[in-house]
Amino acid sequence: MTNISKKELVVSAIENGTVIDHIPVDTVLMVLSILGLDKYEDEVLIGNNLDSKKYGKKGIIKARNKFFEQKDINKIALVAPKATLIVIKNYEVVEKKFVEIPEKIDTILKCINPNCITNKEIVDTKFKVVEKNPLKIQCRYCEKTMTNIRFAE
Repeated sequence: MTNISKKELVVSAIENGTVIDHIPVDTVLMVLSILGLDKYEDEVLIGNNLDSKKYGKKGIIKARNKFFEQKDINKIALVAPKATLIVIKNYEVVEKKFVEIPEKIDTILKCINPNCITNKEIVDTKFKVVEKNPLKIQCRYCEKTMTNIRFAE
């Protein structure tokens, strides 16, 4: 018999993988999608509207045997700038880091200007962050400023 109170949530630990914690509840499914975890073949655990002392409510995603590159971490930062990444190896936390919106964003976003060269030719997109909160970015090519981001396919 375990000694767990009825108020505790019990979620199995992962041996190896990544936990994305402190995701705003309205962006959990977006994070899942932009990271391709909605099609990931291994175990993915999603929790949403969980109580958080720091934020009131939060979302969490656990992905077994999944480790993210900086490009993916930048994606998370754009939609969940207060998220925390926890890397697990052999059931132990080996790294914990806060995501951070980068100064430059290359290749992962799409320009909203239909006349931008990036939408007419095969050219990697490049944006600079003008403002972090609320997020405002500017295309390097056409100089269009955007507040709504679209991820490249």
